[in-house]
Amino acid sequence: MPTILVTGGCGYIGSHTIVDLIDNGFDVVSVDNLVNSSEDILEGVFAITGKRVVNYRVDLCDYAATLRIFEQHPGIAGVIHFAALKSVGESVQQPLRYFHNNLNSLLSIISAMEKSGVPHLIFSSSCSVYGNAKELPVTEATPIEEAESPYARTKQMGEAVIRDYCRTYPAYNAVILRYFNPAGAHPSARIGEASSNPASNLVPVITETAIGKRPTMEVFGDDYPTRDGSCVRDYIHIMDLANAHTKALQYLLENRQQGNCEIYNLGIGQGVTVLEAIQAFERVSGQKLNYRIGPRRPGDVIAIYANNDLAAQRLGWSPQYDIDDIMRSAWAWEGVR
Repeated sequence: MPTILVTGGCGYIGSHTIVDLIDNGFDVVSVDNLVNSSEDILEGVFAITGKRVVNYRVDLCDYAATLRIFEQHPGIAGVIHFAALKSVGESVQQPLRYFHNNLNSLLSIISAMEKSGVPHLIFSSSCSVYGNAKELPVTEATPIEEAESPYARTKQMGEAVIRDYCRTYPAYNAVILRYFNPAGAHPSARIGEASSNPASNLVPVITETAIGKRPTMEVFGDDYPTRDGSCVRDYIHIMDLANAHTKALQYLLENRQQGNCEIYNLGIGQGVTVLEAIQAFERVSGQKLNYRIGPRRPGDVIAIYANNDLAAQRLGWSPQYDIDDIMRSAWAWEGVR
Protein backbone atom coordinates (compact mmCIF):
# COMPACT_ATOMS: atom_id res chain seq x y z
CA MET A 1 0.00 0.00 0.00
CA PRO A 2 1.12 3.61 -0.47
CA THR A 3 3.20 5.41 2.15
CA ILE A 4 1.57 8.48 3.67
CA LEU A 5 3.47 11.26 5.44
CA VAL A 6 1.54 12.55 8.45
CA THR A 7 2.80 15.85 9.84
CA GLY A 8 2.03 16.36 13.51
CA GLY A 9 1.73 12.59 13.74
CA CYS A 10 2.38 12.50 17.50
CA GLY A 11 -0.41 14.98 18.15
CA TYR A 12 -3.99 14.29 19.06
CA ILE A 13 -5.62 14.17 15.63
CA GLY A 14 -2.48 12.93 13.90
CA SER A 15 -2.04 9.86 16.12
CA HIS A 16 -5.67 8.77 15.75
CA THR A 17 -5.50 9.27 11.99
CA ILE A 18 -2.35 7.13 11.85
CA VAL A 19 -4.31 4.33 13.52
CA ASP A 20 -7.13 4.67 10.98
CA LEU A 21 -4.67 4.75 8.06
CA ILE A 22 -2.91 1.60 9.28
CA ASP A 23 -6.28 -0.10 9.84
CA ASN A 24 -7.02 0.65 6.18
CA GLY A 25 -3.76 -0.82 4.92
CA PHE A 26 -1.53 2.25 4.54
CA ASP A 27 2.10 2.57 5.59
CA VAL A 28 2.76 5.73 7.58
CA VAL A 29 5.73 8.00 8.30
CA SER A 30 5.33 10.72 10.95
CA VAL A 31 7.04 14.07 11.34
CA ASP A 32 6.54 15.98 14.59
CA ASN A 33 8.90 18.37 16.38
CA LEU A 34 7.19 17.49 19.69
CA VAL A 35 6.57 21.13 20.65
CA ASN A 36 3.16 20.10 22.00
CA SER A 37 3.27 16.30 21.89
CA SER A 38 5.29 13.23 22.82
CA GLU A 39 6.53 10.20 20.92
CA ASP A 40 5.11 8.11 23.78
CA ILE A 41 1.78 8.22 21.92
CA LEU A 42 3.32 6.02 19.21
CA GLU A 43 3.55 3.22 21.79
CA GLY A 44 -0.22 3.43 22.02
CA VAL A 45 -0.45 3.33 18.23
CA PHE A 46 1.72 0.19 18.28
CA ALA A 47 -0.44 -1.40 20.98
CA ILE A 48 -3.56 -0.86 18.86
CA THR A 49 -2.20 -1.68 15.39
CA GLY A 50 0.91 -3.84 15.93
CA LYS A 51 2.82 -1.46 13.64
CA ARG A 52 5.83 0.66 14.55
CA VAL A 53 5.72 4.17 13.09
CA VAL A 54 8.91 6.16 12.55
CA ASN A 55 8.77 9.80 13.65
CA TYR A 56 11.18 12.49 12.43
CA ARG A 57 11.75 15.26 14.98
CA VAL A 58 11.86 18.03 12.40
CA ASP A 59 10.66 21.62 12.47
CA LEU A 60 8.74 21.91 9.21
CA CYS A 61 9.69 25.58 8.92
CA ASP A 62 13.15 24.21 8.04
CA TYR A 63 12.70 23.45 4.34
CA ALA A 64 16.01 21.59 3.90
CA ALA A 65 15.24 19.24 6.80
CA THR A 66 11.70 18.73 5.50
CA LEU A 67 12.93 17.87 2.01
CA ARG A 68 15.33 15.26 3.42
CA ILE A 69 12.37 13.29 4.77
CA PHE A 70 10.89 13.06 1.27
CA GLU A 71 14.29 12.03 -0.10
CA GLN A 72 14.55 9.26 2.49
CA HIS A 73 11.05 8.00 1.57
CA PRO A 74 10.74 8.28 -2.22
CA GLY A 75 7.52 6.22 -2.17
CA ILE A 76 5.41 8.85 -0.38
CA ALA A 77 2.08 9.05 -2.21
CA GLY A 78 0.39 11.78 -0.19
CA VAL A 79 0.68 14.09 2.80
CA ILE A 80 -1.80 14.76 5.59
CA HIS A 81 -0.74 18.09 7.10
CA PHE A 82 -1.80 18.53 10.73
CA ALA A 83 1.30 20.21 12.17
CA ALA A 84 0.36 23.66 13.47
CA LEU A 85 0.01 25.69 16.62
CA LYS A 86 -3.67 25.61 17.50
CA SER A 87 -4.61 27.45 20.70
CA VAL A 88 -7.02 30.32 20.01
CA GLY A 89 -6.16 32.15 23.22
CA GLU A 90 -2.42 31.73 22.78
CA SER A 91 -2.65 33.00 19.21
CA VAL A 92 -4.27 36.21 20.47
CA GLN A 93 -1.30 36.68 22.80
CA GLN A 94 1.40 35.57 20.31
CA PRO A 95 0.14 36.37 16.79
CA LEU A 96 3.54 36.58 15.08
CA ARG A 97 4.55 33.17 16.40
CA TYR A 98 1.38 31.68 14.92
CA PHE A 99 1.83 33.36 11.54
CA HIS A 100 5.47 32.31 11.35
CA ASN A 101 4.91 28.68 12.33
CA ASN A 102 1.62 27.82 10.67
CA LEU A 103 2.29 29.52 7.33
CA ASN A 104 5.99 28.75 6.90
CA SER A 105 5.48 25.07 7.74
CA LEU A 106 2.75 24.83 5.09
CA LEU A 107 4.92 26.55 2.47
CA SER A 108 7.78 24.21 3.32
CA ILE A 109 5.60 21.11 2.95
CA ILE A 110 4.12 22.20 -0.39
CA SER A 111 7.57 23.10 -1.72
CA ALA A 112 8.98 19.72 -0.67
CA MET A 113 6.00 17.94 -2.24
CA GLU A 114 6.55 19.80 -5.50
CA LYS A 115 10.26 19.03 -5.49
CA SER A 116 9.56 15.34 -4.78
CA GLY A 117 6.64 14.89 -7.16
CA VAL A 118 4.08 14.09 -4.43
CA PRO A 119 0.70 15.20 -5.83
CA HIS A 120 -1.85 14.67 -3.01
CA LEU A 121 -2.40 16.86 0.07
CA ILE A 122 -5.01 16.66 2.82
CA PHE A 123 -4.98 19.94 4.78
CA SER A 124 -6.13 20.30 8.36
CA SER A 125 -8.28 23.42 8.42
CA SER A 126 -10.91 24.57 10.88
CA CYS A 127 -14.45 25.83 11.22
CA SER A 128 -12.84 28.94 12.72
CA VAL A 129 -12.34 30.17 9.14
CA TYR A 130 -16.06 31.02 9.05
CA GLY A 131 -15.76 33.56 11.88
CA ASN A 132 -19.13 34.51 13.37
CA ALA A 133 -21.19 32.98 10.58
CA LYS A 134 -24.46 34.70 9.78
CA GLU A 135 -26.20 31.41 8.90
CA LEU A 136 -26.33 28.06 10.68
CA PRO A 137 -25.56 25.33 10.01
CA VAL A 138 -22.62 26.41 7.88
CA THR A 139 -22.05 24.81 4.49
CA GLU A 140 -18.89 24.91 2.40
CA ALA A 141 -20.48 27.81 0.50
CA THR A 142 -21.09 29.89 3.64
CA PRO A 143 -19.31 33.25 3.26
CA ILE A 144 -16.04 33.59 5.15
CA GLU A 145 -16.32 36.30 7.81
CA GLU A 146 -13.59 38.23 9.61
CA ALA A 147 -11.32 35.87 11.57
CA GLU A 148 -11.86 36.07 15.33
CA SER A 149 -8.26 35.09 16.19
CA PRO A 150 -4.79 34.95 14.62
CA TYR A 151 -5.07 31.15 14.67
CA ALA A 152 -8.22 31.33 12.54
CA ARG A 153 -6.55 33.78 10.20
CA THR A 154 -3.63 31.37 9.65
CA LYS A 155 -6.16 28.77 8.54
CA GLN A 156 -7.87 31.23 6.19
CA MET A 157 -4.48 32.16 4.73
CA GLY A 158 -3.36 28.53 4.51
CA GLU A 159 -6.47 27.66 2.52
CA ALA A 160 -5.79 30.59 0.18
CA VAL A 161 -2.21 29.41 -0.40
CA ILE A 162 -3.44 25.94 -1.34
CA ARG A 163 -6.21 27.23 -3.62
CA ASP A 164 -3.81 29.54 -5.46
CA TYR A 165 -1.22 26.79 -5.84
CA CYS A 166 -3.79 24.33 -7.19
CA ARG A 167 -5.08 26.95 -9.62
CA THR A 168 -1.58 27.30 -11.07
CA TYR A 169 -0.66 23.60 -11.00
CA PRO A 170 -3.63 21.45 -12.09
CA ALA A 171 -1.71 18.18 -11.57
CA TYR A 172 -1.59 18.93 -7.85
CA ASN A 173 -4.60 17.78 -5.77
CA ALA A 174 -5.74 18.99 -2.38
CA VAL A 175 -8.64 18.34 -0.05
CA ILE A 176 -9.18 20.94 2.66
CA LEU A 177 -11.02 19.57 5.69
CA ARG A 178 -12.68 22.12 7.94
CA TYR A 179 -13.15 20.44 11.29
CA PHE A 180 -15.43 21.49 13.98
CA ASN A 181 -14.46 20.43 17.53
CA PRO A 182 -12.56 17.13 17.76
CA ALA A 183 -12.99 15.34 21.08
CA GLY A 184 -12.94 11.92 22.70
CA ALA A 185 -10.42 9.11 22.47
CA HIS A 186 -9.79 5.77 20.76
CA PRO A 187 -12.25 3.15 22.08
CA SER A 188 -9.33 1.11 23.44
CA ALA A 189 -8.28 4.05 25.69
CA ARG A 190 -4.72 3.43 24.47
CA ILE A 191 -4.48 6.90 22.90
CA GLY A 192 -6.34 10.14 23.45
CA GLU A 193 -5.80 13.87 23.83
CA ALA A 194 -2.48 14.36 25.65
CA SER A 195 -0.80 17.63 24.69
CA SER A 196 2.43 18.62 26.42
CA ASN A 197 1.00 22.06 27.18
CA PRO A 198 -1.98 22.59 29.49
CA ALA A 199 -5.22 21.54 27.80
CA SER A 200 -7.39 24.36 26.48
CA ASN A 201 -10.05 22.35 24.63
CA LEU A 202 -13.32 21.88 26.49
CA VAL A 203 -13.51 18.08 26.79
CA PRO A 204 -10.06 17.44 28.34
CA VAL A 205 -10.60 20.42 30.65
CA ILE A 206 -13.83 18.75 31.79
CA THR A 207 -12.20 15.35 32.39
CA GLU A 208 -9.14 16.86 34.10
CA THR A 209 -11.44 18.77 36.44
CA ALA A 210 -13.53 15.70 37.19
CA ILE A 211 -10.51 13.57 38.03
CA GLY A 212 -8.95 16.26 40.24
CA LYS A 213 -6.10 17.55 38.08
CA ARG A 214 -7.81 20.94 38.16
CA PRO A 215 -9.68 22.27 41.19
CA THR A 216 -12.39 23.84 39.02
CA MET A 217 -13.12 24.85 35.45
CA GLU A 218 -14.44 28.04 33.97
CA VAL A 219 -17.25 28.44 31.47
CA PHE A 220 -16.35 31.48 29.40
CA GLY A 221 -19.57 33.46 29.31
CA ASP A 222 -23.24 32.71 29.90
CA ASP A 223 -24.63 35.83 28.25
CA TYR A 224 -24.32 34.85 24.58
CA PRO A 225 -27.49 34.85 22.43
CA THR A 226 -27.83 31.03 22.61
CA ARG A 227 -30.38 28.76 24.28
CA ASP A 228 -28.54 28.71 27.63
CA GLY A 229 -26.13 31.63 27.20
CA SER A 230 -22.99 29.57 26.58
CA CYS A 231 -21.18 29.13 23.27
CA VAL A 232 -22.42 26.51 20.79
CA ARG A 233 -20.00 24.09 19.12
CA ASP A 234 -20.19 20.96 16.98
CA TYR A 235 -18.24 18.20 18.78
CA ILE A 236 -16.96 15.43 16.51
CA HIS A 237 -15.52 12.17 17.83
CA ILE A 238 -11.82 11.87 17.08
CA MET A 239 -12.20 8.50 15.32
CA ASP A 240 -14.91 9.88 13.03
CA LEU A 241 -12.56 12.72 12.19
CA ALA A 242 -9.61 10.37 11.64
CA ASN A 243 -11.62 8.21 9.27
CA ALA A 244 -12.58 11.26 7.20
CA HIS A 245 -8.89 11.83 6.45
CA THR A 246 -8.47 8.27 5.25
CA LYS A 247 -11.56 8.58 3.06
CA ALA A 248 -10.36 11.90 1.62
CA LEU A 249 -7.00 10.35 0.80
CA GLN A 250 -8.61 7.35 -0.88
CA TYR A 251 -10.81 9.78 -2.81
CA LEU A 252 -7.72 11.46 -4.28
CA LEU A 253 -5.73 8.27 -4.87
CA GLU A 254 -8.68 6.81 -6.78
CA ASN A 255 -9.01 10.01 -8.89
CA ARG A 256 -12.64 10.53 -7.92
CA GLN A 257 -12.27 14.26 -7.22
CA GLN A 258 -14.32 16.75 -9.24
CA GLY A 259 -11.74 19.53 -8.94
CA ASN A 260 -8.13 19.66 -7.87
CA CYS A 261 -8.91 21.64 -4.70
CA GLU A 262 -12.03 20.70 -2.75
CA ILE A 263 -13.31 21.74 0.69
CA TYR A 264 -15.40 19.68 3.13
CA ASN A 265 -16.95 20.37 6.52
CA LEU A 266 -16.40 17.70 9.16
CA GLY A 267 -18.85 17.87 12.02
CA ILE A 268 -21.75 15.80 13.31
CA GLY A 269 -24.18 18.49 12.19
CA GLN A 270 -25.54 19.35 15.63
CA GLY A 271 -24.71 22.22 17.94
CA VAL A 272 -24.02 21.55 21.61
CA THR A 273 -23.61 24.34 24.17
CA VAL A 274 -20.78 24.31 26.70
CA LEU A 275 -23.29 23.73 29.49
CA GLU A 276 -24.93 20.88 27.54
CA ALA A 277 -21.49 19.29 27.07
CA ILE A 278 -20.95 19.45 30.82
CA GLN A 279 -24.35 17.84 31.36
CA ALA A 280 -23.47 15.05 28.89
CA PHE A 281 -20.27 14.33 30.82
CA GLU A 282 -22.13 14.23 34.13
CA ARG A 283 -24.71 11.90 32.60
CA VAL A 284 -22.29 9.27 31.26
CA SER A 285 -19.72 9.45 34.09
CA GLY A 286 -21.96 9.83 37.11
CA GLN A 287 -19.62 12.63 38.28
CA LYS A 288 -20.71 16.13 39.29
CA LEU A 289 -18.40 18.71 37.79
CA ASN A 290 -17.03 21.66 39.75
CA TYR A 291 -17.31 24.64 37.41
CA ARG A 292 -17.99 28.34 37.56
CA ILE A 293 -19.21 30.94 35.10
CA GLY A 294 -16.61 33.50 34.03
CA PRO A 295 -16.39 36.34 31.51
CA ARG A 296 -16.28 35.83 27.76
CA ARG A 297 -12.91 34.78 26.30
CA PRO A 298 -11.37 36.88 23.51
CA GLY A 299 -11.39 35.09 20.14
CA ASP A 300 -14.40 32.86 20.75
CA VAL A 301 -17.19 32.80 18.19
CA ILE A 302 -20.75 32.64 19.51
CA ALA A 303 -22.09 29.58 17.74
CA ILE A 304 -21.09 27.30 14.90
CA TYR A 305 -22.06 23.84 13.69
CA ALA A 306 -21.81 22.01 10.40
CA ASN A 307 -23.81 20.89 7.46
CA ASN A 308 -21.85 17.75 6.47
CA ASP A 309 -23.91 16.68 3.44
CA LEU A 310 -21.10 17.23 0.93
CA ALA A 311 -18.67 14.94 2.77
CA ALA A 312 -21.37 12.28 2.91
CA GLN A 313 -22.15 12.55 -0.80
CA ARG A 314 -18.62 12.67 -2.21
CA LEU A 315 -16.37 11.05 0.38
CA GLY A 316 -18.89 8.50 1.62
CA TRP A 317 -18.27 9.69 5.18
CA SER A 318 -20.73 9.98 8.02
CA PRO A 319 -20.15 10.30 11.78
CA GLN A 320 -20.80 7.22 13.90
CA TYR A 321 -20.49 8.71 17.42
CA ASP A 322 -22.41 11.33 19.43
CA ILE A 323 -21.62 13.62 22.37
CA ASP A 324 -22.24 10.86 24.92
CA ASP A 325 -19.77 8.57 23.11
CA ILE A 326 -17.25 11.41 23.09
CA MET A 327 -17.55 11.96 26.82
CA ARG A 328 -17.51 8.24 27.62
CA SER A 329 -14.31 7.60 25.65
CA ALA A 330 -12.60 10.77 26.95
CA TRP A 331 -13.37 9.77 30.53
CA ALA A 332 -11.99 6.25 29.98
CA TRP A 333 -8.79 7.76 28.53
CA GLU A 334 -8.47 10.20 31.44
CA GLY A 335 -8.59 7.29 33.84
CA VAL A 336 -5.55 5.52 32.35
CA ARG A 337 -3.21 8.29 31.18
